[in-house]
Amino acid sequence: MKRTAFSAAALVSITLALGACSSTSPTTTAANQPDPTILLIPVQVNDPAMASGCWAQFYSDREFKGDMATLVGPAVIETMDKGSAKALKRAIDSVSVGPKATLQVYEHSMFRDRTVTFAPNTRAGGLIQRLGFGGGIESLKLSCIS
Repeated sequence: MKRTAFSAAALVSITLALGACSSTSPTTTAANQPDPTILLIPVQVNDPAMASGCWAQFYSDREFKGDMATLVGPAVIETMDKGSAKALKRAIDSVSVGPKATLQVYEHSMFRDRTVTFAPNTRAGGLIQRLGFGGGIESLKLSCIS
């Protein structure tokens, strides 16, 4: 009887040892770390609307960082309080203007009061300080150059 108990214990030990060496067990190189994930991100995205050169890109943070929104022109936005312009109004602190576009931003809705104009191929970071009216853009015009 002792021999059978010993054999059963030896068999269990060998089975556990073989299971630990199995190729289906998780890797133990780093404790509690998932396997690395590889993401392929395109280097350049070609958009036919952007090819026209009449566009402006708005960034939520300084120096062209953060969330980005692209407006393809020509476009006139009388107020940033309606529709999809609400999302754009939240935070604009950097702007990049296309090679065939001119962007005018206004302090108040309906193109009133102070305005700042950005020429074609302009990149401006830190708008909140540069605009002179607190960075709050309430309306804008994006015109195209032929």
